[in-house]
Amino acid sequence: MSDVWVVGVGMTPFAKHDASAEELVAAAVDEALRDCGLEPADVDAVVVGTAFAGPGAGQHLFRDSSFAGHPLVNVENACASSTAALLEATAWVGAGLARIVLAVGVEKLTGRVQGLLPVADDDPYGAQGLTLPALYALKARFHMERYGTRAEHFALVAVKNRRHAVDNPRARFQTPVGLDEVLASRPIAEPLTLLQCCPNSDGASAAVVAADPLGGKRAVKVLGSALGSGLRRAEIGWEEPTLRRVAARAYARAGITPAAVDVAEVHDAFTPGELLAYERLGFSEEGQGGSDLEAGRFHLGGPRPLVNPGGGLLARGHPPGATGLAQVHEIVTQLRGEAGARQTDTARIGITATMGGNVPQLETNACVVHVFAAQ
Repeated sequence: MSDVWVVGVGMTPFAKHDASAEELVAAAVDEALRDCGLEPADVDAVVVGTAFAGPGAGQHLFRDSSFAGHPLVNVENACASSTAALLEATAWVGAGLARIVLAVGVEKLTGRVQGLLPVADDDPYGAQGLTLPALYALKARFHMERYGTRAEHFALVAVKNRRHAVDNPRARFQTPVGLDEVLASRPIAEPLTLLQCCPNSDGASAAVVAADPLGGKRAVKVLGSALGSGLRRAEIGWEEPTLRRVAARAYARAGITPAAVDVAEVHDAFTPGELLAYERLGFSEEGQGGSDLEAGRFHLGGPRPLVNPGGGLLARGHPPGATGLAQVHEIVTQLRGEAGARQTDTARIGITATMGGNVPQLETNACVVHVFAAQ
């Protein structure tokens, strides 16, 4: 497979928008193309990731645009839809099927989804009332009972990510919160409180993938990627091996170890998701994610790697289909040295890790890990 580069990125702020999905996509795509100096006519194919937009989403979104008639692939992989779309785009470029591919993520939840994101109708666990926050609360309880992790450790994830988002103008929440405030917010599913749960949001994100850096020093190389689907929970319990397995494949393809990672964007729909990712991505020893966070790791200015400098899903917001490419947007921005006050000074290798799921019986619908390198 030949080299593949991310040459342009764009995204809207994540919020509750009055704008339509088409308008959100147009804004993100226009920014991504301006970012690399390309025009729609330069793009050979389009891949669209979305979780809730329905069949033929990409064709509906682009039917009145300059991309009408382009080869177009729709990807639905729950919250990992747009990082799966990026994987598809890199595969097209790497295989020589296209020179330049546009990957897009979008979700318009306002007016369509009220309250909790739905789980699969036929899932037996969901039928018994297992919601997604309750599922993450059970993951937290297992970690607490096995390793002595405290409720405060999970709450510290929200404190860190809200602090990082202060300097991210695209984040939905840009005000810091303290540990006591997080713990005192409304109980959702013990030990999780309201400020430990991501907000449903609207938004779009985009990345332009190319077969060469197009002569620019701001291009970021895709070193390696991997995708996996989860196993039945009855067979694996709370061990949940998929993120560890997928990350290991991505690291091997990139020719790196976890110690090489400078900055990471990981899936923190609920605070236990990020803390568990520290361990499954190889940043912390098993059972030590909470104590490492408490000791100052993963914070801007702390020991590598910096995790979720854009605020994560908890502060940036979570439009499921757009979240993955928003992670990519942040990593590309960091590797270019363009993140301003939230910039880490050691950003050479970055990763994104996205988990997508609406079937509680499974560990995850899809897990996608990408590894990127600055020039």
